[in-house]
Amino acid sequence: MKVKAFPSLVPAPGKAETVASVPYDVVNTEEARALAGDNAHSFLHVVRAEIDFPAGTDPYGDEIYAKSKANLDALQSNGILVREPEPCVYLYRQIMNGHAQVGITLACHIEDYENDIIRKHEKTRPVKENDRTRLTDTLSANTGPVFLTYKDVETIDAFVDSWISDHEPTVDFVDDVEVQHTVWRVTQGEAGPILDSFGEVPLSYVADGHHRSASAARVGKERRDANPDHDGTENYNWFLAVLFPASQLNILPYNRVVKDLNGLSADGFLQRLNENFMLDSNGEKVPDSAECLSVYVAGQWHQIRWGEVDADNPIDRLDVSVLQDRILTPLLGIGDPRTDERIDFIGGIRGPEELEKRVDSGDWSVAFSMYPTTVQQLTDIADAGEIMPPKSTWFEPKLRSGLFVYTLED
Repeated sequence: MKVKAFPSLVPAPGKAETVASVPYDVVNTEEARALAGDNAHSFLHVVRAEIDFPAGTDPYGDEIYAKSKANLDALQSNGILVREPEPCVYLYRQIMNGHAQVGITLACHIEDYENDIIRKHEKTRPVKENDRTRLTDTLSANTGPVFLTYKDVETIDAFVDSWISDHEPTVDFVDDVEVQHTVWRVTQGEAGPILDSFGEVPLSYVADGHHRSASAARVGKERRDANPDHDGTENYNWFLAVLFPASQLNILPYNRVVKDLNGLSADGFLQRLNENFMLDSNGEKVPDSAECLSVYVAGQWHQIRWGEVDADNPIDRLDVSVLQDRILTPLLGIGDPRTDERIDFIGGIRGPEELEKRVDSGDWSVAFSMYPTTVQQLTDIADAGEIMPPKSTWFEPKLRSGLFVYTLED
């Protein structure tokens, strides 16, 4: 892989907790507005600038992107974001519910993305990719890191453990959902073992951030094609990423809710499930293994199970594929879950209580609580050049935006 240290924009000392925000894509506009509250320095004003406009404002209007730039510029002019004096990499540790993971923040090359050295497992949605592409181009900056994973490398692990033991962090705070975020700064001169070791890593995988990586590559390519003096050294050839060893990742399920039962009654729907699966009305809200999922309908929880799927294609063996191919499409009429407005996706961090809330509200008719996809399944599918069904994985904890900003211009 091609990687490099870079002179990041970072929060000024003591400002990280105030600036750092959830990623743009885990909250809707109203949730982002509530989280930002009266905090003018929240990075949500950069990544979701529609919160600075009246409710109902088009989030893709010209004024939104202009406001994002104005807000990013203001954070710098007010001394809230400051430029590092030299290129660095950053060790970024997150601890949630006793689970710790440490990633390395650096810049990755768009050619690795284009050449499938950085491998993908999801398709992007055009509206979201176009939005992040325009934002990146307007700001001339990557405002949210791409979450990458790679197969563990002993020399990198040893460096990280040693550095964390011997150095004080530059950032250390606990966010509003009790996740601890800690950052150690490593100058380019001191980071040689990391940079050299990543040069020997043959592949990495997009765990979270397909739209961010796709938009970064698009902007880089557009600027490369428009620059007659392009020589490959320009900042736009790189994008912001945090790379985590695969053994440390924590994947939660990505659950589903569907608006209606496609003309079936609740009893009729359960009868159809019983014809095709082993149905148990045991009240269990969360499946305890793969090849099992929990269903919430008409105020009650049920579980269905099936045997191991005998298929050469690793996608067909995924639980989310069984749900799609054997329930959502034939029984509920959900053809393309990327575009069908009758289905919605709920990150596993919200738990089965959120599924109950949705269905009990009357706005949704049935919910499906999934077992998590594994890292091995993710890499197997990416290595096969295949694409996972949409919303197959939910990674926690999420990387905070605003702790590091990679700029595409010097």
